[in-house]
Amino acid sequence: MMKKAFFSIILFIASLAMYSQNLQLHFDPRHALHGDQLSQKNYFTATFEIFKPDKWGSTFMFVDLDFNQSRGNIGTMYLEIARDIKIAKSPIMAHLEFNGGVGKSENFGFSIANAYMVGPSYATNIKGVNLSTYLVYKYNAFEKVSNDVQWTIIWGTNLFNNKVTLSGFLDLWTQNKNTTHGEGKSGKKVILLTEPQFWYNVTENLSFGTEIEISNNFLTAEKNRTYVNPTIAAKWNF
Repeated sequence: MMKKAFFSIILFIASLAMYSQNLQLHFDPRHALHGDQLSQKNYFTATFEIFKPDKWGSTFMFVDLDFNQSRGNIGTMYLEIARDIKIAKSPIMAHLEFNGGVGKSENFGFSIANAYMVGPSYATNIKGVNLSTYLVYKYNAFEKVSNDVQWTIIWGTNLFNNKVTLSGFLDLWTQNKNTTHGEGKSGKKVILLTEPQFWYNVTENLSFGTEIEISNNFLTAEKNRTYVNPTIAAKWNF
């Protein structure tokens, strides 16, 4: 799972505590659902998240580890770190973000191209639902650099006396069709990625649920191909 921006969960927890962190374990059956199109096997993904607000804004970070190699070895590591910075007393904040990672496919290694983002962000609460959004310039450090724009919306809320948590995000961004200097299609493509999450909170610490990754133009080179990939997950809030 590439894009694991569970910022929505963290935003909601932040309304209850000044510092939060959690560990998640997801079983991803994408091979069973789509065969070798996306993965040669089903696998587990571990995610560790930290959110910490301060008087200047807030910092969010997560790391994904995909155990998708032979004998359950780690094949992909992906990192996101974001910082929202207060601007005087304005409700608009400055959003800075870095994404990147490394991985292994069959007998060769690869890098997940770094992405650097900057732009305005805004967060609010509407009748118990935490909402956050940002619109940023995105620098994709492919072999052939791609200068792009990304819009993100994030949500999170608790229901039924905090026994159920609903959360998620939606990303929409542009990207070069050709990311190398070789021959290829010119122009841009639009990528959509959303990951709604549903959690049943057994205790304040332990939750079980699912994350449903829905994407278009993201996982393969096929034009306008949409994939739906649900997981079976457990989460421990520290």
